[in-house]
This record gives sequence, C-alpha cells and structure tokens, in this order.
Amino acid sequence: MKGVKNHFQEEAEIFDGLIRTLIPHYQEMIEALTMILPFHSQEHAKILDLGCGTGNVSLAIKKRFPQVEITCLDLAENMIQNTRYKLAEYSDVNYLVGDLRDLEAVAEYDAVVSSLAIHHLSRQEQRALYTQIYTALKEGGVFYNADNLLSSSEHLNQLYLKKWKEFMFQHHTPEEVETVWLARHHQEDNPQPLQDHLNWLKEAGFQNLDVVWKHYYFGVYGGRK
Repeated sequence: MKGVKNHFQEEAEIFDGLIRTLIPHYQEMIEALTMILPFHSQEHAKILDLGCGTGNVSLAIKKRFPQVEITCLDLAENMIQNTRYKLAEYSDVNYLVGDLRDLEAVAEYDAVVSSLAIHHLSRQEQRALYTQIYTALKEGGVFYNADNLLSSSEHLNQLYLKKWKEFMFQHHTPEEVETVWLARHHQEDNPQPLQDHLNWLKEAGFQNLDVVWKHYYFGVYGGRK
C-alpha cells in the first residue's frame, strides 16, 4: 500500500482529468453508485466514503442528498486536501487520513460507499474488509462499491483487458499504456472475480445483493445489512 499512497500523492492535482482517460464511463459509474443509495433528497443520513480520492463520489452524493453527513477517508493526504477544496461549501463533511483496512466503526453509518479503492488490497484483505463494513453499518444500512472486477472466465478476462486497452489508447500512446498504466495496474492492483465479491458479502451477512452497473472490467455492486 505504500507505493499506492505515494503515486496517489503525486497525482492528486491531476487526478480528476486523468481518471476519465483511464476508466471507461467513469462518470456513469459514479452516477450509478450514488443513484442507488436508498435515501430521499432531504434525508439526514451518515455515509462513509472509503478511499475517497479527490471527493468525486462524496460530491455527487452531496448534490443528490444535500442533508447527509459524509466522512471521507483516504490514505493520501493530498487526496484529502483536494476533497476538502472540492467540498468546501459543505459544513457536514468529515475528513480522515487513514487506511481503510483499519476501519473500526461500530453500527454508525447508514451507508458505506467506495470507488476504485478496494482492489488495492490483497484478496484476503478484501474479504475481511466486508465484515468490517458490515459491522460499521446500522441495521438496514447499505454498502455499494464501484471497482475493477474480474470474470470467473479467463476468456472474458482477456476480452475485458482488450476493451480497456482500446479505451486507454484513445487518450494515451500504446507505449504509455503498457509501460505506465498497465505496469502500475499489475504491480499495485488485485482485482478479484465478481462472483467472489458477492460470495464474500453474503458470507459477511449482507442481503439483497445485486450488480447495478457493469461495463466489462468495471462494475458497481453491493447489498443491505
């Protein structure tokens, strides 16, 4: 995780523009993540954003649900600084620099969300995190994650990678894609099969599991406590 923290520290200032050249349909994915939260527009609720980055998910949530209180947690101090700037007009946002693996909240949140963060953990850490998230939720609370997702089929995984590279080639040279972005992906990321995520969530106690959005290598999924 040290390497992940360092490169996000370096890229915090350019992250918002960069992410849209690396993640297909990024804005649509974020909209799907926020749209499915089961709150009405003026409802008061507490939400935890794990691995908040520069605050894109938290900002989208505040625009849709202006009365919610959000806690933004990220490993990189510069990401948190950018989130503070982006959400400066809101007084009911909390900011924490920390490791999502150290989550210790107990039955505190109405929703936990995450985007493009959990895949940085090891397979076992991802599985264990779901139990921690379940504990952090109030009864009836929900968890949804937008992230890299493998298939259980190697053929489909090769297709997913091909489609992802085709998208990145629209914005970056083939050399940059291979030597920078894919090299970093192979070094730092641990995407797991979607079916495994759903099994782990069920194992942790989650119900009403569903995949609400998917585009090849990326998807939004989750459930209710």
